[in-house]
Amino acid sequence: MSTDDITPPGTAFHPSPAGIEAIWDHPLVRQVSCIGQRLRQIDRNRPWLLDAGVVVALIPLLCVPDLLSHNRPEEFDVDFTRLPWQGTIALQAGLVLPLLWRRRKPAPTFAVIVTVFLVECALGVWLRAGMAALIALYHLALHGRLRHLPVACAMLGLALGLVALRLRGELSIVDGLFFLGTTVVAAVALGLAVRVRRAQLAALHDRAARLEIERDQRSQLAAAAERTRVAREMHDIVGHNLSVIITLADGGARAADITPERGKQALLMIGDTGRQAMGELRRTLGLLRDHHAASDTAQLSPQPRLADIDALCARIRAAGPQVVYRTSGELDSLDRGVQLTVYRIVQEALTNALKHAGRDTRIDLTVTAREMELRIDVQDTGPGPGATRPEHPRDQGQGLTGMRERAALYNGTVTAGPAPGGGWAVRVALDLTPITGLPRPAHAGGTQ
Repeated sequence: MSTDDITPPGTAFHPSPAGIEAIWDHPLVRQVSCIGQRLRQIDRNRPWLLDAGVVVALIPLLCVPDLLSHNRPEEFDVDFTRLPWQGTIALQAGLVLPLLWRRRKPAPTFAVIVTVFLVECALGVWLRAGMAALIALYHLALHGRLRHLPVACAMLGLALGLVALRLRGELSIVDGLFFLGTTVVAAVALGLAVRVRRAQLAALHDRAARLEIERDQRSQLAAAAERTRVAREMHDIVGHNLSVIITLADGGARAADITPERGKQALLMIGDTGRQAMGELRRTLGLLRDHHAASDTAQLSPQPRLADIDALCARIRAAGPQVVYRTSGELDSLDRGVQLTVYRIVQEALTNALKHAGRDTRIDLTVTAREMELRIDVQDTGPGPGATRPEHPRDQGQGLTGMRERAALYNGTVTAGPAPGGGWAVRVALDLTPITGLPRPAHAGGTQ
């Protein structure tokens, strides 16, 4: 014997998981488990079959020996009352047949059986079928209402007390009551133990089902949030670049007849804008690909930063509007999430100005960082003289909704409306105060 097989005195023994798995993997245990599962399946499909099977099995075990021995137990030298076979069969039927309803109607079944058992004890008859009272008590503890148990135990205790009196010549009343009482306690304890175990298993199954539902709901919510984020990115990218392309195409078409060189320049700008849009779309759509595609994700470029706003303004200027961009404060020290949010908000505001104010407008853009607050001010002068007014007002569509959603990530506010001197103004305020214990959204910065 090795030293590993010796447990020091006073040390609690805890079976290892490997040992438990070895027990459950034993062929005999697996076979018994399969038989139990088949029996439970049969019982679920045909519950009456098990009820009738128990009654049929009790008849040769308990009823036939009493008929052959004429109600006289060989174990005790006690003068029990002998009944004719008709009376014996009647008592046995009253004890055994009600067990057919022991699971569906446990309380009435026990009441009928214990009543017949009391009649048997009062007549001084000894029948092995009296064991049916313990079976009925077990099922009452397992399937019935717990408030019926005290009354049931008292009734069965009274009947067993009569049996103890009958056996006082063989055993003392105290010993008889003790041994008979232990059978009652055993039946009740076994029924309650099985009942608690079944309740625990039902609770575990219910909890597993609820956890599975919650997992599916979390997956659906995460997928919906991801779709919303991707849709917002797609709107920002496609909306901005298409607005620039449309404006460049319109301007190039007008300049083609007058200054062909300007038309060629517009076409080149359209190509550059389209290529940039394609790159941003590939980066955004990379979110929808498999995370294991390392070769694809390695080629994705990082998200835009504040330094990219200059190039953004240059593209807007190429489409016609005059853009004046000013900054104030320590902007380079901002984290990547804030920089991406600012870039997307500025992109949406400039796109709306280009779309609604046209090529002849002037756009003033200011980004200011002060202590724990960042402000974005975008104001245009409106359409130039003789320009066509847009059919839809600026406060409709998904642009302002997307800006508000992005600003909400940093407890920010977005206000948009007509400027006092004409045109349109968008003002955004972001709260840069660090939130302890709550990380920034994972999609806010970094690479994709």
